[in-house]
Amino acid sequence: MAIWNIVSPVDEKIRKKLCAGDSISLSGVIYTARDAAHKLLVEALAAGTPLPFELRGQTIYYMGPTPARPGQVIGSCGPTTSSRMDAFTPALLAAGLGAMIGKGERSAEVREALKKHHASYFVTYGGAGALLATTVRKAETIAFPELGAEAIMRLEVEDFPVIVANDTRGGDLFEEQIAKYRRR
Repeated sequence: MAIWNIVSPVDEKIRKKLCAGDSISLSGVIYTARDAAHKLLVEALAAGTPLPFELRGQTIYYMGPTPARPGQVIGSCGPTTSSRMDAFTPALLAAGLGAMIGKGERSAEVREALKKHHASYFVTYGGAGALLATTVRKAETIAFPELGAEAIMRLEVEDFPVIVANDTRGGDLFEEQIAKYRRR
């Protein structure tokens, strides 16, 4: 397992070097989107209409923010269960999405799409939304404000902690850890 300092959007050459279990300190731009926004993005792709941001190579964080207190950039911003986006993920990967951040395992279909499109799935710490908020330097809603907490936001982050859960070659941190446990 390696420790990486990476800038998002994460270049495909770097994604191909990552291995399940690697720790990453992620800086740069990431976008937030959950179920409702994913549905709208996939509908826009199917209709051939422009997306609210360039998808190619980008990182989407499955996150629901809380309102920012005075003087803060964002409120608590912990990860959402990623499997809720599984129905939409293969289409977004086919359109060029490079990485996703969330919590929990992904479906077999998503894991295959990650390999096919050389993309990565990262997990971050559930229950630590207040801590994760300290890594956000700028936050702005860029699309679908009518969705409230499910609107798409553009975040600028510095040293956002993630772990590679699924790499571009099919490595799966969840399967690897379960196998280690069973061998004991």
